[in-house]
Amino acid sequence: MHRYRTAALLSVVSLLAHVQLAVAQSAVPEIRFDANISPLTLPAGMHFGEVVGIAMNSKRNVFVFTRTGARSTVHGAAASQLFEFDAAGKYLREIGKDLYGFSFAHTVRIDKDDNIWATDEGTNMIIKFNPAGRVTMVLGRREEAVEAAAPALPPGTQPRAGWGTFNRPADVAWDLNGNIFIADGYGNSRVVKVDKDGQWVKTWGSRGTEPGQFNILHTIANDAKGNIYVGDRTNRRIQVFDPDGAPVGLFTINVSYDKQPNVLIGSAPGVGNPLAASGAPWAMCITPGPTQYLFVADAVPGRIYKLTLDGKVVGVLGEAGKQAKQFGWVHQIACPSENELWVAEILNWRVQKLTLR
Repeated sequence: MHRYRTAALLSVVSLLAHVQLAVAQSAVPEIRFDANISPLTLPAGMHFGEVVGIAMNSKRNVFVFTRTGARSTVHGAAASQLFEFDAAGKYLREIGKDLYGFSFAHTVRIDKDDNIWATDEGTNMIIKFNPAGRVTMVLGRREEAVEAAAPALPPGTQPRAGWGTFNRPADVAWDLNGNIFIADGYGNSRVVKVDKDGQWVKTWGSRGTEPGQFNILHTIANDAKGNIYVGDRTNRRIQVFDPDGAPVGLFTINVSYDKQPNVLIGSAPGVGNPLAASGAPWAMCITPGPTQYLFVADAVPGRIYKLTLDGKVVGVLGEAGKQAKQFGWVHQIACPSENELWVAEILNWRVQKLTLR
């Protein structure tokens, strides 16, 4: 027990050191980049809605998860649609059309075997498709249509975290053994570990501000060692864990911004708008290759940050807005290389392909 407490104390000290390193950082170079706001071509008469998910497989096919027109009665008659495009940006197909688990899209990820994982916040489900587009695993369960809506909880009350179910899940990641890690995300403030066969293994986390606690786990990613990076959005930080949930690191993004930020929706920064917290992680991706980098996006001032895996910011690009090279709530990033990013934007209903120079 003594050795466990000593190790835990050293972990906390290490986490605080990471925080102090990030807080002290202010002068960060701007990364020059080019942007293509039309890298994908939809068939005539088809449109994106809010683009919340973007991913790329080993063939460089691009997958887009979008909130589109009325096909459902959940979340104000919104629907989720999952599209696939080839490496040249040509439309190939819709995956999971009229799927029971599609209602309010949140993210899409591709695993090492090119399986497609869609996280749907509206149905509280994560659906795994094989590369052919067939459903091969379902995690979670949507509310039954015959049941009355659950009563609203008093402010500050946490919903009960059930075993086998989620409350507005946000994203998925994997370790080297194929275990699945779900950011269970808005309601339950926890990470859920599920093995490759779909068996629940463990959970960790609760609502709060201490290390190991969360307030909206909005994005999650894994590095080449299998460490799990959790975007703790409202707490404005990124926490890193090993596959067993032990803390590895914790850091914040604190880069100065010398212009008046463009708040696309909501109140101004510092006026109680949690969406307007600079450096709050909305989206994360980790590049492949021997030297990996972490890219993180916030909503205000709407930038994308390039970091080393220990939390040092080495560059920044973009800002909030409606034009090319500006961003309207980047909700997911695909980063097939250090110099190529694909971003999904909620407010601008589009995908941008960025080439970093």
